[in-house]
Amino acid sequence: MTPEQHNRWLGYAHLAYALLHSTMGVFFGVMIAVMLAAMPSSSRQPPPPMAFIAIMCGFILVVTIGWAVPSMIASYALLKRKRWAKTATVVAGVCAAPQMPLGTAVAVYTFWFTFGEIGGRFLDSQSKGLPAQEYKVDDQNRFISATPPNWR
Repeated sequence: MTPEQHNRWLGYAHLAYALLHSTMGVFFGVMIAVMLAAMPSSSRQPPPPMAFIAIMCGFILVVTIGWAVPSMIASYALLKRKRWAKTATVVAGVCAAPQMPLGTAVAVYTFWFTFGEIGGRFLDSQSKGLPAQEYKVDDQNRFISATPPNWR
């Protein structure tokens, strides 16, 4: 695959991770709220205060969406080919790495592309504001040469 294709797929991977992570966080927050609200009241213990339930569910929502925000930003930067895409991608990879298994897979792909020879050159050329170049790679996916852009 070309660096442009890897860049696009990495952007899609971060977007899918962020959407799945946010959806699961909202699902678990709602599930905990329903379970705590449906607890039977015992004659010995007072029911849990609704303010506590609301604060706990809000905290879960903020944390899960907060962990997904770097991946959303990295996805935007990669797909729109922003100059700061490399920095955003590294931050998103570090934030996604602890969430197994999908976050870890996205982080491994992120680090492989970002710090690899081809991906590093591709993202560095973006950060310097250079026009996109056509890269040539050999059968082992190593960088051979790049053709200069056509300025005419």
